[in-house]
Amino acid sequence: MTATLPEEVQQVFDRFITTEFTTVDKRGQPITWPVTPYYSPGDHCISVTTGLGYPKKARDAASNPKVALLFSDPTGSGLTGPPMVLMQGTADVDDRDLTANRERYSRESAEKLPAAAARQPPDFLKDRFGWYYKRIYVHVRPERVYLWPGGDATAEPQLLDSHMEEVRSGHDEEPDDYRAPPGGGGEAWDPRIEELARRYDSAVLSLVSPDGFPFSIRAPIEVDRDRHRIRIGEHCVGIPVQPGLACVCAHDHEPSFKWQRNFHVRGDLVRDGDGWSLVPHKLVGGFELPPGSALSRFAANARKIRRFRKTAKAEEARRSG
Repeated sequence: MTATLPEEVQQVFDRFITTEFTTVDKRGQPITWPVTPYYSPGDHCISVTTGLGYPKKARDAASNPKVALLFSDPTGSGLTGPPMVLMQGTADVDDRDLTANRERYSRESAEKLPAAAARQPPDFLKDRFGWYYKRIYVHVRPERVYLWPGGDATAEPQLLDSHMEEVRSGHDEEPDDYRAPPGGGGEAWDPRIEELARRYDSAVLSLVSPDGFPFSIRAPIEVDRDRHRIRIGEHCVGIPVQPGLACVCAHDHEPSFKWQRNFHVRGDLVRDGDGWSLVPHKLVGGFELPPGSALSRFAANARKIRRFRKTAKAEEARRSG
């Protein structure tokens, strides 16, 4: 149960439109995407979901159930000055009944995001978009919760795990010996990285803690175009920082979720003078619905949709086989 957590934390879980969900792949690379959380106060877990056509989040969580959910963007929540909350937890991937998951997603998404649901196609057309509407759920049971009052990343976080024993099922007590060293290799500077300078003054930095759980925090960022680096704000405390694989995720959305944008940059977190920087190796754009017309959105996503359909067919064939 999460009922022992402070009410303000439960409100964040319940009312935030997005949470930054981090998994760790087989290379030890943390990967962060914004997703919609589904939670009711007192529930034993927080649920997120992904489409059958882009199942990597679920695959990585099934392979390594140590995941994290960061609640750092209150846009559209209706909350004033909420805390930033990081929940490290254990994932249970639910793809046992895709039909039931689709029905649950239709119901929950309509309740959570009514403005977005109003623009969805009628039910008889949704079969053509099975890559999106056939859903895989990931249920995250809390293991450890951090709280930054007022969302202040420069303050020492509060650790809220003293009353979480009832939700733990064999908490990981192994020694802190995890380490994914920097991957090295050449830089990969994508022009879109410069959006971080134009559009975002902060982004979510994710790395892997010594105990193997992802750790995420929203931090100030700067783009060093000359050296091809993303500089991380120096005044964030309470971060188990060490050189290694890391991810910087940027996203934004309209308060009622009429549009949303997102991408992330994977790379090496390295010591840079007195601070830290991400040396980028790969930029990945997510499934986005940016501001604009339906036609422009389709054009922007056409190639991704073809890929998602192909992946969904392969996933269905694997399951039926």
